Formats: sequence, structure tokens, C-alpha cells
Amino acid sequence: MPRFISLSRRQKIALASTAVLVALPVTAAVVLLNMDWNRAKPWLNARASEALGRPFAIAGDLSLTWQQPPTAGKQSWRTYLPWPHLQAQDVRLGNPSAMAETDEQAQLASVRQLAFSLNPLALLDKKIIIPQLRFDAPQVRLLRNKDGKNNWTFDRQEQPSPWQLELQSVVFSKGSVTLDDDVTHTAMRADIDTIANDARYGIAWKLSGNYRGESIQGGGKAGGVLSLQQQGRPFPIQADMRANDSSVAIEGTLTRPADLAALDVRLKISGPSMARLYPLTGVLLPETPHFSTEGHLTGTLAPRGGEWVYDQFSGKVGSSDVEGKLAFSASTPRKRLTGEVHSRLLQFSDLGPLVGADSSASKKERGVPSTQPAGRVLPVETFKTERWTSLDADVRYTADKITRDAELPISKLDTHVVLTDGVLSLTPLNFNVAGGTLTSQIKLDGSGKVIANGIAAELKASARHLHIQQLFPRLPALQASVGEINGDASLSATGNSVASLLGSSNGEVRALINRGSISKLLLEEMGLNIGSVVLTKLVGDKQVKLNCMAADFVATKGLMHTRQFIVDTDDAVLHIDGTVNLANEQLNLTLQPDSKGLRVFSLRSPLYVQGTFSKPDVSVDKGVLALRAGGALALAVVAPVAALLPLVNTGPGEDSECAALLTQARAKPVAPKPGKTPRKHR
Repeated sequence: MPRFISLSRRQKIALASTAVLVALPVTAAVVLLNMDWNRAKPWLNARASEALGRPFAIAGDLSLTWQQPPTAGKQSWRTYLPWPHLQAQDVRLGNPSAMAETDEQAQLASVRQLAFSLNPLALLDKKIIIPQLRFDAPQVRLLRNKDGKNNWTFDRQEQPSPWQLELQSVVFSKGSVTLDDDVTHTAMRADIDTIANDARYGIAWKLSGNYRGESIQGGGKAGGVLSLQQQGRPFPIQADMRANDSSVAIEGTLTRPADLAALDVRLKISGPSMARLYPLTGVLLPETPHFSTEGHLTGTLAPRGGEWVYDQFSGKVGSSDVEGKLAFSASTPRKRLTGEVHSRLLQFSDLGPLVGADSSASKKERGVPSTQPAGRVLPVETFKTERWTSLDADVRYTADKITRDAELPISKLDTHVVLTDGVLSLTPLNFNVAGGTLTSQIKLDGSGKVIANGIAAELKASARHLHIQQLFPRLPALQASVGEINGDASLSATGNSVASLLGSSNGEVRALINRGSISKLLLEEMGLNIGSVVLTKLVGDKQVKLNCMAADFVATKGLMHTRQFIVDTDDAVLHIDGTVNLANEQLNLTLQPDSKGLRVFSLRSPLYVQGTFSKPDVSVDKGVLALRAGGALALAVVAPVAALLPLVNTGPGEDSECAALLTQARAKPVAPKPGKTPRKHR
């Protein structure tokens, strides 16, 4: 009997325990389903604020339903435990304390309604796990102050919170995002809306505002669900932005959105000048004619700019083709651009915008006012050196062939562009031209350490074995010419344009032409208006056989003095003396012709070349002519035959000076130190 009673008691205990275990979750479920969840908002707000490091509040109604959790992989008892699904109205996320404003209502984000599920078991480990967060009409305001502090960076707290937030994916509906950035002077707004019946994209956006001082318009599309957990899953994006006449278009994927990294897109860029892209890209590029390129862009969107590679791109710059690879790094202390660019065919005129030597129409197209004064030849457009210290560069550029409107036989161009802390070097800048070579080294210091808002420049150049016949193959009169051009230049200067640099230059320039022929037509073809006028005054427009020409100038503060300038032709030797003022583009040269052999009609009167580069004036010494003419008349009375003597010139021997000229002019010049006048050759 006692045994029976004991067994019954155990059964009762077991039954009671089972009933309690069953009743507890049932009771909890009933309570959870019927309770007012708004009472839990203070606790939820506090936990979320602690995890996010900034104020978080659910200002509207909070309701709860139960849903089966997302399943992946093996089934277990956890997959049968329903998860609470919360819907919150009027949710607000404030700014961090460092971004506190006088406007207490200022928020990083606000949402009319958001919905999300919570993993209840994760709460036991102080983890808030949200598989998917849905936003209805989100309003986001991104801010950055002048000191660089922003409200979109979620830094870890000095004392880390025991609670952790894990957000796995995000779904957007209609909303807007604004950006106010005092660092880049940016104020922009993007309006977002959902897209129906699109297999690839789920949302569309339109953009407007000002970025880096430029008006921006644009739009694009993106995937409907942003996965923050499956980093290998591509998130599709497409964008098209325009700033004035420049445009940037991308289409591709973002494969690591949680880290804002792994952008893989097709990039198209076009505009009136590469320099106009600075407001869109923040990358310093040179002035160019109208351009368009397309290529493959990959990169990381790190908080400070990341790493970018623009590979396998091709396109047009003016009439020239370009292709290659460029890499950009947002490194410190300066951003860095590296790469290699190649052209199969380069139009010579497309290089004009680099130094402001393009036409007024070209300047207008690339958005630069035409500041070239009337009557000035040397370009006065200033270099924008204030941006040079924002970027370092190491880019190699090569071209197979260079042409101009009348064919210019340059077969190759090779230059290495290096920009370091505002100092630009082209070492080398080499051309293969007309069967010879033109080699140079150029250094432009635009750092502002030598001259504020200007450039300290150094140039060393050499031309060797340039054949006149190959230089101008379309000129019929030169088909028999075998002349050759050689030259050297070594100059230093300071200024902020081509005109001001040449106008302050110090150094020396030497040039030599041996053998060949010369004519007004040739000089016009070369663009040498001054020489064309001089030759017309001397012999008219006819071909003159040239034995040699040697020119040796020394430049001091933009004033070029002739140390030696002699032109030796079959008919005469021209001795040229005087100055060429590069600062005000003024000429002051005297040409003394000495005829060779018996030249009955030679008056040996000097010619004066004066005026400006654009309008040179060549005149004859009328006093000398009158004196010689008067002497001839007086002698005619005494001895008519003797009257011819003042008009007869025996001149030097045919090759008496040419060999010496060649020997002297071939000597390599030595550049003087800036500010010092080179000593005269004797």
C-alpha cells in the first residue's frame, strides 16, 4: 500500500512539471501577443542607442507579430522557434555627440515606418540580429563639418557596449538622401523610389545640387535588396552624372557593400577638357581638347578614397586616340596617379591646350575664357598650379605617330610625367622627327616654394639631324633639299604662363642649319612670318641655296642678344646682330648682307627688322642707299667706269666662314646660372 501511494506522488509531480513547462511558453506567447509593446520602446531605444553610439528613438507606434525565421542549411529545433517581427512608426536616428547642432531636431535619419525581425535567442548573448530591415520613406541627412567630422562614421565607443548590432540586409522604399559637406563645398540631394517589374534593379534615384562648386545633375538605379552579410553577392548599380558639359556614367556591381568596397563597373567619361573633371573626381588632370573614354573601373570605396584602377580604356582626345591603364590611390600625404597611356596617332594641335596655345574656339569649348591679347603671339593663359600639390603622379605617355594639318613627320613621342609635391618633371620628353631626334628635359616647380602662384622652370633640349626635306615633304620646291637642322637650348625662368616664363628666361639657345635651300614659301610653311618678310625684302620669293646658318643667342631676363648669327648662302653672307625681347615680343635686329664675288647690283645696305612678333617690319637704311647713290653720280662725271665701283662687292670666299660656323655652332652650350649674364664669345 505505501508503495502504491509513493508511485502516484511521483506521477503527480511529473505531470505538474510537464504542465508548467507547457504552460510557460503558451502563457508567454499569449502575453507577448496581447501586450502593449509600446511599453518596451524605452528599453529598445536604450539598447539601440548604446549599440549605435548615438540617439535612437521609436517615436510612433510599435507592434509585434510572429514569423518563421529564415532557414538555410540543416533543420533543427531552432528553425521551429518563431521570431518576433516588429513594425515601428516614426523612427529617428540622431547625430553623434561630436556633431551636435543648435537645432535639436536635426537627425541623421528618420523613417516613416520600418519593419524587421529579431532573433530572440541572440538576445541572450546581447546581440541584436536583424536579417532584413525594411525602410518606408526614409529621410537621410549626411553632414560633414569644416574640421572633417561627419555623422555617417560609426566609430567604436571608448568603452565598448556589451550589445552588438548585426544588420544583414536592407530594403528601401521611397525616400531621400541629402549631403551637406563643408570640406568639399557640396550640397546635394538624391530622391529614391522603388522600381516595379525590373529583374535587376529595385530602386531608382535622381540627383541634383552642387559638388565642389559645380552644378551636378544625374540619376541611376540600384538593386532592391542590399545584402550586408553575403559579401560575395553582387549588388547592381548604375549611375549617370553630369557637371556642366562633362559626364560620368557607370554600370556594374558593388560586391562588398558592408565595407564599401569592391566596385566593379564599366566607366564612360566625356567632357570639353580633362581638367573640367576635377569637380567630379577630385583628380588633377591636364587641360585637353574635348575627350571621351570608356574602360573597366575597379576600386575600393574606403573612407579616405580607397584604391582605383581604370584599365583597358580607350577613346579620343580631340582628334587623337588614347588607350592604356591608370591607377589612383588616396594615399597620404598626397593622392597618387600612376599608369601608362598610348596613342597610335596624335594630332599635334591637341597638345595646344596643355600650354594654352589652342584657338579661341577651343578655349571656349573647354570652358576657359580667351585671355590672349590682340597682337600677342606667346600664350598668356595661366597655369593652375594651386592644384599641383594635391596629387603626385607617375605616368608614361607614348605616341607612334604625330600629325598636323600639313603632315609633320614625327614618328614617335615618349615622355615620362612625374609630379611630386607640386614639382612637375618631363624626363624625358623625346621625339623622333624628320629622320632625327628632339630630346628634352623639363622641370616645372609649381609648389609655390620658389614663386607664389607661379612656376620656376628649367629646360634643356637638343635637336639632332632633322632633315629639312622630311620636315616638309609636301613642299615641291624642297624635293632636292638635303639640309639638316641641329640645335641646343638651356633656359631657366619663373612665371605663370608660357609668355611670362619666356619673358623672364635666362640661358642660351643655339641652332645650326647646314646645306639645303630656303625660300619664303618654306618659312611660311614653318610659321616663321618674320623670316618670310626678311627673305622677300632681300631676294623676293625665290629659292636660295643655303650653305649654312648658325644662330647663337644668350637670354637675360627675357632679352635675347645675338652672340653670333650668320646666314651663308650662294649669293651672300648675312651678319645679323641685335635683340629679341620675349617679354614684350619686340624685335630689334640688324641684317648686314655681304655679297660674294662680283655682284654689280649689290648695294650692301643693312636691313632693320623691328616691330612685334605678329607684325614685323623690315626696312632698308635709306641713308646708306642715298650716300652710295650720290657717290655714284659724282664719280660718273669723272670716270663713268669708276662709277660702278661702289656697287661692286667682292665679298668673302664661298666657304670661308661656313666651316668655322659649323665648328663653333656644334659646340655644346653650357647653361648660365639664373641671374648671371654669360660671358661673350670672342
